[in-house]
Amino acid sequence: MNVLILGATGMVGQAVLRECLLDDAVARVVTLGRTQIAQGHRKLLHIVHADLFALDAVERQLTDLDACFFCLGVSAVGMSEADYTRVTYDLTLSVATVLARLDPGMTFVYVSGTGTDSSERGRTMWARVKGRTENALLRLPFKSAYMLRPGMIVPMHGIKSRTFWYRALYSLLSPVTPLLGRLFPRYVTTSERVGRTMLRLARSGYRVPVLENRDIDEIGR
Repeated sequence: MNVLILGATGMVGQAVLRECLLDDAVARVVTLGRTQIAQGHRKLLHIVHADLFALDAVERQLTDLDACFFCLGVSAVGMSEADYTRVTYDLTLSVATVLARLDPGMTFVYVSGTGTDSSERGRTMWARVKGRTENALLRLPFKSAYMLRPGMIVPMHGIKSRTFWYRALYSLLSPVTPLLGRLFPRYVTTSERVGRTMLRLARSGYRVPVLENRDIDEIGR
């Protein structure tokens, strides 16, 4: 299986990259992003491309792929709806539309979040935009597409979030995260389970296209 990862430097991207490199069934891993990844591996091909809205120059390297794990994302804190929409909806659909044309037989896995609003009409801005993004992705002509809605993700294996306040929160909660997982299994998962779930979806799919935290935890275990 050949896979593409966007957002490989983020926490979820690092997690699925780790699982891909450990899995003998994954032959090739392509990462696409604006910055170079320091990690090297015989399976890895890093594509550094400044403008993800314009992929013409790298299209030849984005063919013969079985799955795309789209892990790019930003916090909506302090952002206007227009700015958040450009980063979350416009960029995601721009990339996904190109991939659907190049590799219509691929499985597209998008990392969303708990609380996403599929109706696109709720009061919470980020949830509306995420819901609109999910709905648009599900309409694209991929072989299959899955939307992951994890809750709190506990980082494992040395993986860290790039967002300062996430890192601070995880550091603060680290003594009680095992307890949180037991008390709130519907809302807490781990980076390892998220990565494993993404690979499982690429291999064998799932009964529904939108996976909540409990589905992710069940598959990832």
